[in-house]
Amino acid sequence: MSLYVNLQNEAEAASGNSVPVAGDTVLQFQESTFSSGQATGKMTGNNRPGTSDANFTTPLAGGANSGPEGGHPAARGSMFSINYYRPYFDVDTVDVLGRIKDSFIPISGDFVEKNAANPDLYGPFWICTTLIFVTAALGNFATFLSFKPTAAEPKWHYDINKVSYGSAIFYGYIGVIPLLLFFVMKYYRAAIGLVQLWCLYGYSLAVFIPITFLCVIPIELARWGVVAAACLLSTLFLALNIRGHILHTTENWYLVVLAVVALHLALGLVLKLYFFTYFSFSL
Repeated sequence: MSLYVNLQNEAEAASGNSVPVAGDTVLQFQESTFSSGQATGKMTGNNRPGTSDANFTTPLAGGANSGPEGGHPAARGSMFSINYYRPYFDVDTVDVLGRIKDSFIPISGDFVEKNAANPDLYGPFWICTTLIFVTAALGNFATFLSFKPTAAEPKWHYDINKVSYGSAIFYGYIGVIPLLLFFVMKYYRAAIGLVQLWCLYGYSLAVFIPITFLCVIPIELARWGVVAAACLLSTLFLALNIRGHILHTTENWYLVVLAVVALHLALGLVLKLYFFTYFSFSL
C-alpha cells in the first residue's frame, strides 16, 4: 500500500498538483514563468559596462549595477579577468562595418561620440592583424614581381621578417600611442577614455588595408600617391576627433593634435619605406 501511495504522489507532482506528505504538509508546484524568447546576443541595458570614459576617467554614477565605489559594475569582476573585457568585444558585423565606413569619411569628427556607449576592441584587433599579414604578403609579392636575379642574389627569397616587424610596428603603435595620449588627455582633463582611444586608433588603420593592394603597382609615383592619400584620410580622422575633445581644455591643444598628426604620418612613411620599397619602373 505504501508503494502505491508513493507512486500516486509522484504522478500528482508531475501533473503540477499539490502533493500531501507526512505531517499534513502540502507542497505547491507552480508553473514556470520562464520564456524561451528572452533576449540573447549582445548585452543591453544595465548589463552594459557604461561608456569607456566612465570606466577609465571618471567613476560611474553608482546604483545597483555598480561596484562598491561606484566604478566598474560588480558583475564584471577584476580587471585581470577575461569577463572584465568581454563588453568591448560585444559587437556584430553591422557595428564594425559602420565604424569602418565612418573612418573612411572623417569629415564630421564625431566618431568617438557616436560610439561612446559601446567602444570596441574587436574591430581594432582584427583590422591591425589583417594589416600585418596583408602588408607582409603583398610586400613580398611586390618584391617578387620586381625581382631581377644577379650574381650576388640569383634567387628570390621570401622575407618572413616582414610579419614579425609588422606585428611590432602595428600592434605597438595602436597599443602604446593611445596609452600615452590617454595620460596627456587625462592631464588636460579631456573627457575621453582609454578604450575609446584604442578604438579610434584601431579603426584609423582600416584605410591602409585596401591601399596596400595598390602599392603592388610597379610605379613609384603611384605608390607614393596612394600611401599619401591613405595617410591624409587616416590622419584627418584622428586629428578631428582628438581636437574635438581637447579644444576647450587647454590653449595648447594644437600641440597635442600636431603630435598625433606627426606620429601618424610617420607610421605611413614606415609603411611605404619598409614594406613597399623595391626596384620598379619609374615614370
